[in-house]
Amino acid sequence: MISAQDASAYARVGLESGILAASPHQRITMLFDHYQASLRLARLHLQAGNIPAKGKAITRAVNIVSRGLRASLDLEQGGEIARQLDDLYDFVVRLLLRANLENNEEHLTAAAELLGNIASAWNAIGPQTED
Repeated sequence: MISAQDASAYARVGLESGILAASPHQRITMLFDHYQASLRLARLHLQAGNIPAKGKAITRAVNIVSRGLRASLDLEQGGEIARQLDDLYDFVVRLLLRANLENNEEHLTAAAELLGNIASAWNAIGPQTED
């Protein structure tokens, strides 16, 4: 029988392998997907009154935005679009921090919608040819 800890380790290895094998476009798509999953989990924990787990899920979402999505921006070559995305990501992080502090489900919904729109646009452009 596999323990929950072993299953978690296997899942982590699978995720890391998937990330390493993914194209840059797929990596960003994965970040958006994991961001939305973290927010859904945070909302469920908030509704259940499990505040520590809610905080952990929001922290995961914040890290995805700040260490994943924001870190992937090239502000020099990306021009105005990259700067606007950077500002949006900063706003979303602040919104998530307020959601966590205030236990505010509306802030979680707003943060999900803001990046949901960006994720939809990202998916619509599809993978670009990479050299």
